[in-house]
Amino acid sequence: MATTVTHSFTKTVSVTSSTASSTSRAKAQGGILEGGNPSVYDPTNPIIIFIIQAGIILIFCRLLHYPLSRIRQPRVIAEVIGGVLLGPSVMGRIPGFTNAIFPAAAMPNLTLVANLGLVLFLFLVGLEVDLRFLGSNWRVALTVSAASMVLPFGLGCAIAWGLYNEFRHEPGLVPISFGTYMLFIGIAMAITAFPVLCRILTELKLLSTPVGVITLAAGVGNDVVGWILLALCVALVNAGSGITALWVLLTCVGYALFLYFAVRPGLMWILRRTHSIENGPSQSIVALTLLIAITSAFFTGVIGVHPIFGAFMAGLICPHEGGFAIKVTEKVEDLVSTLFLPLYFALSGLSTNLGLLNNGITWAYVVGVIAIAFLAKFSGASISARLNGLMWRESFSIGALMSCKGLVELIVLNIGLQAKILSQRTFTIFVVMALVTTFATTPLTSALYPSWYQKKLEAWKRGEIDWDTGNLIDSTDHEDGVDPIAAEKAGSGSVRRLLVYLRLDNMPSLIAFMSLMGSTGSSAPKTHPSKQSSSEEIHQPNRAVEVHGVRMVELTDRDSSVMQVSEIDEFSAHDPLVNTLRTFGQMHNLAASGEVAIVPESGYADMLVTKAADADSNMILLPWSETGSMSETQTISSDSVRNKLASNTYIQFVSTVLNNARCSTAVFVNRGFGGNSVLRERSRILSRTTSSFSIHSANARDQVRPLTDRTHHIFMPFFGGADDKKALRLVLQLAQNSDVTATIIHYETNEERERLLTSGHEQKTGHDKSATVNMTGNLTTDDAVFFSSVTTSLPAGLDSRVLVESCQVEDRVSAAIERAKQEISQNPRNAGDLVVVGRSATRLSTDAGGSKKCLGAFAEVVLASGLRTSVLAVQAAPES
Repeated sequence: MATTVTHSFTKTVSVTSSTASSTSRAKAQGGILEGGNPSVYDPTNPIIIFIIQAGIILIFCRLLHYPLSRIRQPRVIAEVIGGVLLGPSVMGRIPGFTNAIFPAAAMPNLTLVANLGLVLFLFLVGLEVDLRFLGSNWRVALTVSAASMVLPFGLGCAIAWGLYNEFRHEPGLVPISFGTYMLFIGIAMAITAFPVLCRILTELKLLSTPVGVITLAAGVGNDVVGWILLALCVALVNAGSGITALWVLLTCVGYALFLYFAVRPGLMWILRRTHSIENGPSQSIVALTLLIAITSAFFTGVIGVHPIFGAFMAGLICPHEGGFAIKVTEKVEDLVSTLFLPLYFALSGLSTNLGLLNNGITWAYVVGVIAIAFLAKFSGASISARLNGLMWRESFSIGALMSCKGLVELIVLNIGLQAKILSQRTFTIFVVMALVTTFATTPLTSALYPSWYQKKLEAWKRGEIDWDTGNLIDSTDHEDGVDPIAAEKAGSGSVRRLLVYLRLDNMPSLIAFMSLMGSTGSSAPKTHPSKQSSSEEIHQPNRAVEVHGVRMVELTDRDSSVMQVSEIDEFSAHDPLVNTLRTFGQMHNLAASGEVAIVPESGYADMLVTKAADADSNMILLPWSETGSMSETQTISSDSVRNKLASNTYIQFVSTVLNNARCSTAVFVNRGFGGNSVLRERSRILSRTTSSFSIHSANARDQVRPLTDRTHHIFMPFFGGADDKKALRLVLQLAQNSDVTATIIHYETNEERERLLTSGHEQKTGHDKSATVNMTGNLTTDDAVFFSSVTTSLPAGLDSRVLVESCQVEDRVSAAIERAKQEISQNPRNAGDLVVVGRSATRLSTDAGGSKKCLGAFAEVVLASGLRTSVLAVQAAPES
């Protein structure tokens, strides 16, 4: 009996245990190793399908953006087109594609992440909007903004009647009144994409022009008014009655006032107390700012307005002082623009079905919507700008820019689709309109407002040219029939206007070189102001050389970079390099000025050439990068300094400037000029120290001691040609500084000497009229006469500091190198020696490459010889 009971109990327990283990077994975790399909949506693990969706969208968008960026199209075009390709219009026609990659059950997760990115993006848009533009240009901004909104809004309301009656019975729409529908369509027609507008103006280099300033100011007003009207429209749709909509609107207005008069002062108090405006936001300040943004988005969402409006208002209240808004944008923008926004705009493309444009009436509305959206915006803005005194081309350019819809239009359309104001067919019509108008903005503006027209217009406004003929005004009204400005541009005189490319790594040597072109003023002892006599004469310095410095900052595809361009005046006013140049100029009798230019790295060379032409500069001074790269980052190794001449990127930059400059150009390669010694390798051998005094003594070895000899010695070999002539005049100008001595050697071979004597005899008899033409780079009679006339008429003060010689040699290069070694070694403890040479591009072989392509053959030989001297390679202005 006992045995039977025990057997039955054991059997029951075993059966129960096996049943429990079979029902409570955990789900297989091996994934694809156990045969799982990662593309199958699992509600308990939605991250897998989300990663697949996000990866496909990002890859598509990046692949499309590369070719579109070549024709200056904004990234939003690629993102929407990518979504259209992935949606039902193209890829969705592949059987099983949509169900596998974008299943309906997984779309809420993708939409949630995309909407979170949209909230953060509208916060960034608020940061980007600087209301100070409205204050400084309010009159023209108000008229252009109003005209560019009223006309398209009115015509949009007109076409809304046809759209409402044609498509209001399509499935998925909520019953709304025509008034609300008309308001939404009018907003969709009238709004302008401010963020895309900033990007286009920056890429076309129009931000500093009247067209750019007016468009940016009008775009700010257009953007703010458009979002207010859209908030009203959404409130009307979400509200159950008119009185509710009124309460929603009043609550939204009250919240906006609360943000401005309560939250903003509190935020400013915290920022000043934590020094975040001066030093940039800390991680805690960034967290606080984002908390304000999402809290604001939450409030506008729960009162019946879309959350993006709260985020936008939170961005508006953030201060722009000290670049705070830019610094916050830098902390957030990469993740938003790289991941979140492509997801959102790809969703717009996924909701776009071009197959619904399948009949004549639909295509008629496509054409009508595009025509009204563009022509109404274009006409309203153009006529208003013309009435404000702009030229017709300027006015048309403003009209073309204001017609840009871009990503703001797509946000509006998505709100309409989510609120079920628009059907999928109507949504597709407006997406096509947004793509067409955005795509046409850049090429149309480039055609209407090209760079040659901008230059002609600026010269005409300054009264320099006649508009009809393009000729200079009063160019022949001088006593000798020669225009002095034209003579200076031809490079015949000394350098009076110098444009300098300012770089952080080159500032010490640049300052030392520019000091030679100025002076420190009178060295007479000063008298206390209270003890000065009335008869005491005040020293008046000679005419100062005008030096204009341009510092380049790279323009990237980040929004913060575009914000920097819009605040370029503040950057130029507070830039440390520009201010250093201004202070230095005051101390050395130089009329110094400067600015910051924010352009793509590929446009550095063109920007310098343009700035030199605008300033009528006689010469461009290009310092060679200390590291060989375009970046101004701090030098971290001596290897990069030693190999700086091997950088292909910088070689291409210098070559572009040399080829396109219309004035003389000098390339400066620093090797200890100004007394700064070459970097020394720190000893890596550990040594034992016995006290703190020994540590202090070791650090003292790196101290730079004051210069006891502040002089500079210049050596110049003269071989002939236009470049050498310009280099000779520059050397004589530098030698007027009392701290400069110079040796100028005129080199000619015996063969050339005989040829010159023969050609001189033939010229006297009239048999050879072209003997002075220098096409091969050899010395000509004209070169010899020029050298003799310049060096024999030296001012009396230069006789003791300038040595001029002529010699006949077999090998000019070898002889010049040997003489350079003698000259450079005369005073090794001075403030730095300099070899000045003409670039003489005519002597370069067709296969010349590397730094020789930029500096010339002889300069390359000097640098390769190991001489401890800086080199200045001079190229004369091209013949007009």
